Amino acid sequence: MISVIFDLDGTLVDSEPNYYESGRRTLERHGVPDFTWEQHSRYIGIGTLETLEILRDEYGIAAPVEQLLAEQNAAYLELARTHTEAYPEMSAFVRRLHAEGVPMAVASGSSLEAIDAVLSGTGLDALLTTVVSAEEVAQGKPAPDVFLEAARRLGADPADCVVVEDAAPGALAAHAAGMRCVAVPYVAATADDPAFAAAGLLFPSGQREFSAESAYSWLTAAQAA
Repeated sequence: MISVIFDLDGTLVDSEPNYYESGRRTLERHGVPDFTWEQHSRYIGIGTLETLEILRDEYGIAAPVEQLLAEQNAAYLELARTHTEAYPEMSAFVRRLHAEGVPMAVASGSSLEAIDAVLSGTGLDALLTTVVSAEEVAQGKPAPDVFLEAARRLGADPADCVVVEDAAPGALAAHAAGMRCVAVPYVAATADDPAFAAAGLLFPSGQREFSAESAYSWLTAAQAA
C-alpha cells in the first residue's frame, strides 16, 4: 500500500506569513531592520535552524543561533495558535486518505512544538498522528532524513511512499529518499525549478490549482502501476 508523507508549512497550511513575521521580529530585535518578504522567500522550504544560521552569518549577529531559534519559536508559536489556516483542498485530500485507511505522516523542518501547535490549531491532529521534525534527525531538507524517518515510523518502504511538497528543497529530499513526489509550489514562479522536474504530479499554479480529487486519482493510478 502507498503511504503519503506531507510537508507542513506551505503544503498543508499557509504558515509562511507567520514564519516571516516571527523571523522579522527576531532579526529586528538583533539590529536587522526592514527584513522583507522577498528576502524571506529565499529560505522557503529550508528549516528554521538552517535559515537562522545563514542569516546570523550574513548579518553578523552576535547572539548564538540557539538563542535566535528560541526567540523565533516563541514568536511563531504565539502566531501559529491563532493565525494559521489549513488549505481547504489539502484538508479535503487528507480527509479522503484517512477515510480510505491510507497511512499518513507529517515530515517538517519546524520544531515539534510548532508542528503540534499548527496541527491542533487547525484540527488536523486527529487525522495526522505520525509526525517527524527535522530536529529529530541529523539533517534537514534537502537531505532525505525526515522523509526516511517518517517511512520508518509508518513501517513503509520508501519506494512505496509519496511526498506532498511545496518547496524545491523538499522535492529534492523526496527524490533523495527514493520517494515519488506531488509538487504544489508555494511560489508559483518556482514551478520550473529543476527540483520539481522529477515530480510524479505537479500543480504549477500551486494551491490555486491543487485538487483533492486530481491528487487522489493520480495516487490511485500510481498504486495500481
